[in-house]
Amino acid sequence: MLQPQLSNGESNYNGKYSPSPDYDNGSPPGDTPRTGSVDIQQELDRLEEIILSSFRVPLTGRTLIDEEKLLEQLDFIRVSLPSVFQDAGAILEQKQEILLEAEEYGQQLVDAAQAKRAQILAESDIVRQAKQEADQLRRQVQQECEEMMEETLTEIDRKRRACQQELEEMRQTAIAQAQEIENGADEYADHVLEGIEQDLKDMLRVITNGRQQLRSDSQAQRNSHSQKKK
Repeated sequence: MLQPQLSNGESNYNGKYSPSPDYDNGSPPGDTPRTGSVDIQQELDRLEEIILSSFRVPLTGRTLIDEEKLLEQLDFIRVSLPSVFQDAGAILEQKQEILLEAEEYGQQLVDAAQAKRAQILAESDIVRQAKQEADQLRRQVQQECEEMMEETLTEIDRKRRACQQELEEMRQTAIAQAQEIENGADEYADHVLEGIEQDLKDMLRVITNGRQQLRSDSQAQRNSHSQKKK
């Protein structure tokens, strides 16, 4: 196979193209160019340049092309293609790895997002449940307070009525006792006055009897003096 001794269209003294500094990578003559050192598009442009820079035959529309130069360029391109394919394959493999890593990373993001969503939903459920329990507890406490207040008011009203009834009973008892005491006092006073009246009657009778006795004695004395004078 021909060596890749090419140039940009200028011939050296033996009619061959000089190696281009763009792809002179230091490989020994006859060795395959190193991977990644060949630009196929650039080499195709050089092939086109060889054709366009060749001698045109007037009035024929044909071009005289240096067969050796053309074959050298084609050989170089042919030799360079495997390394380019390898580079392309490596790029594709790297791309595949990148895609796999991206897919894995994306899946991780999706898993993380789903986990976060589940966590948020769980926290939302916890918050909602806590709110429901708090509302239920508040309603229960409010109901218990209302029941306790109602029971307290009922007990207060019952005690008030009981106190009123007890006070009424005490008042009636006090009135009855006062009436009883008053009646007893009247009876006692009447009894005392009756005794006094009886005593006074006895004293009056004694006084009356004493006066009558005094009158009788006085009359007897006068009668006696009268008889003595006769």
